[in-house]
Amino acid sequence: MGNRYQKYIAVCIAASLLCACVSVVEKTGRVLDGSAFAEKRIARYRASDMEITLVQNKKNERSVIIALNDYPMMKIRGSEPDENGEFYLMSLEYLAGSVNGWNEYTLDILGEGYLFLDEDPALKIKKDIEQIQISAGRIHRFDTRITGGEALTGLRNRRERIAATVEWMYSTDNAPKGQKIDDFEKYWKPVLFPEMVLKKKRPAGWLQEGDVFIRSEDIRWNTGYTERVFSEELRPVRNSGTLLRDWEEALSWIYLEYEWESIKERLSRLNILQFIK
Repeated sequence: MGNRYQKYIAVCIAASLLCACVSVVEKTGRVLDGSAFAEKRIARYRASDMEITLVQNKKNERSVIIALNDYPMMKIRGSEPDENGEFYLMSLEYLAGSVNGWNEYTLDILGEGYLFLDEDPALKIKKDIEQIQISAGRIHRFDTRITGGEALTGLRNRRERIAATVEWMYSTDNAPKGQKIDDFEKYWKPVLFPEMVLKKKRPAGWLQEGDVFIRSEDIRWNTGYTERVFSEELRPVRNSGTLLRDWEEALSWIYLEYEWESIKERLSRLNILQFIK
């Protein structure tokens, strides 16, 4: 337990540093596959907590990229607005690192709104944004680079597990909303993994008489706690250590899914933009 706990602390510290440096990870990944050179910036606009970039690819096709300051792991891509300012959302592009590497994917989405880039630039997106499916992606784990169908399967399976985890999170009492990622991690780690935190941080009653422990991923998991607290769908995921791997390798992805409703609410406001260059 002691060695594993120390390793887990090291993982959390390293993951936090990598999340803070997500732009470096992003540039590295995109330089490696050449996509960093596939688009050129035409214009850039900024609001208080977001940036919008009009880009053009080698085929002279234009699109807009919306980046929110509080979610550096995510960019939302939309069509170039027409003469009436109408435009359509096309994809959510995710890239974030962990101590072991990074996950990268393109999630197809449906949505629409108004984006004015000439006089009085402004953005307003209808709140009903629908997530469809991951259509492309890559996984970098240690020295292994996973692409193609294998990456797509792994990312889609992880997305299903994350969706189930977030659904369960929201079903718990007093689930917090609108947290920064550090506060999100501090709140949920003791709930998800009481075996991995100091005793004083564990939930009350996490250990009861008759609880049975099983070992997986070098951790002795309290299956009694799992049965009492988690949904039936998540119980084998936690007891197998898979939930811990998701947490270690995709914390910002879990956070992004958890805050998705807040993100949609933020985008649905009228955002007055300032032309940068």
